[in-house]
Amino acid sequence: MNTIEAKKILEAALLSSSSPLPLNELRRLFDDQVGADTIRALLEEMRAEWKDRPVELVASSTGWRFHTRPEYSEYLARLNPDKAPKYSRAVLETLAIIAYRQPVTRGDIEEIRGVAVSPQIIKTLEDRGWIDAIGHRDGPGRPALFATTRVFLDDLGLVSLEQLPPLEQMDKVMDLADAV
Repeated sequence: MNTIEAKKILEAALLSSSSPLPLNELRRLFDDQVGADTIRALLEEMRAEWKDRPVELVASSTGWRFHTRPEYSEYLARLNPDKAPKYSRAVLETLAIIAYRQPVTRGDIEEIRGVAVSPQIIKTLEDRGWIDAIGHRDGPGRPALFATTRVFLDDLGLVSLEQLPPLEQMDKVMDLADAV
C-alpha cells in the first residue's frame, strides 16, 4: 500500500469518527501491518496538509481527531445556538485546584479555597466527566482523592497536564471568567 492510499484511509477514519482515535486503533485499519512510527509520520504529514484549512488535525490525550479551528466557532454557533453551560467561579476554582494539585481531597480543596466545597460542585465536575475519584487517602474517614480525567484534557484540547498555563496566570483567567 502506498502512502497516498494510507493517508486517505486515515483521513476517512478520522473524519468519520465522533471521538479521538488512539494510535492502536488507527493501526487496526491496516491489520497492524503498518507500524506506529509510520502512522505518526503520516499523521504529521496530514496535519501539515490541513494547516491552512478551517479544520485541523490535532493530537489529544486520547488520540487523534479533526476539529474546527477556533476562529470559525462564531459562525458555527449560528447553526447550533445552544449555549455552552456557564460555570460558577466556585466550580472553576475547584476544577483549577484539582487540575494543578491532584490528587486532592475535598478537605484539601476547602483548605486552599478557604470555604466549604458544596457536594453539588463536585457532582457538576463529575457529571461533566472532568474529574473522578481515583482512590482514597489513608486517614480518618478515608476521603476520596480527586483527579482530572482524559475527558478534561480532550475538552481543553490538551495532550497532558503539562500544557496547562502556569499557575500564576490563573488569576487573570478567573478575572476574565468573572467578566463574562
